[in-house]
Amino acid sequence: MSQQPSIKALDWSLLALLSVLWGGSFFFSKLALADLPPLTVVLCRVSLAALALFVYLRATGTRIPRARPVWGAFFGMGLLNNIIPFSLLFWGQTQIASGLASILNATTPVFAILVTKALAPETDVTANRLAGVALGLGGVAVLVGGDALSDKGFPILPMLACLGATLSYGFAGFFGQRFRRMGIAPAIGAFGQLTASSLLMIPVVAVMDRPWTLAAPGMVTLGAVLALALMSTALAYVIYFRSLSAIGQLNTSMVTLMIPASAILLGSLVLGERLAMNHYAGLALIGLGLIAIDGRLWRRLRGASA
Repeated sequence: MSQQPSIKALDWSLLALLSVLWGGSFFFSKLALADLPPLTVVLCRVSLAALALFVYLRATGTRIPRARPVWGAFFGMGLLNNIIPFSLLFWGQTQIASGLASILNATTPVFAILVTKALAPETDVTANRLAGVALGLGGVAVLVGGDALSDKGFPILPMLACLGATLSYGFAGFFGQRFRRMGIAPAIGAFGQLTASSLLMIPVVAVMDRPWTLAAPGMVTLGAVLALALMSTALAYVIYFRSLSAIGQLNTSMVTLMIPASAILLGSLVLGERLAMNHYAGLALIGLGLIAIDGRLWRRLRGASA
């Protein structure tokens, strides 16, 4: 039976940083979508991030692999982890609030477990992990509260699009575990999938959006696109692939439970927004969920009572 690796203190720190970077992506993408169509934002995000990582790899003298199997893996990962989920999420955010998109995004661990059990039935999914997912999802629901559902009507298609994105992330996490077996470093994996995504998106955007006909975006939009590409994509994916290699798919997918909490904490610290009681309650549930997923406290309690 396949066991998921344990999560160490450094791993938790990197997951927390990743949650901040990806939590900011909902804010940055909402700003970018004010002036640009979703597919163009996707192309800008992946291509600028790929360029930034290319500069980094050249500056550090890192060799970029050329083998066909490696680039086949890059294109597969780019499709599952970038093109499909980004396109669905960005389109969804043109129809629904970012808060609702983030709460739907937090279902990724559920899909990660379902995909893993479907494709690798021998994988051990413990009771504490399932309990942690349930607590985390409950915490996200309490944290976001009724504000996320304040849009008029019932936007079923945008909601299904966001859920489709999380399903794609579940497949991507499982697919991406092969990078470790192939000996691909995190920065190389991030660069490869983003480059492959850019090559796939260029003809799609040229036909669908015809970006040369769009009005020039404002400075706020340009700043949001740069932040989305450099911080929430280039840097975030280096951390993501490192975590995927070190602690596995199911552990890494738990970062989506932390994203809404990170967004609210950033709003409080940076923008001076006050936290309501449901925010504190949601954060507490998410914290309990992460403790349950980690399992070390439970094992110590069991050991002490034995």
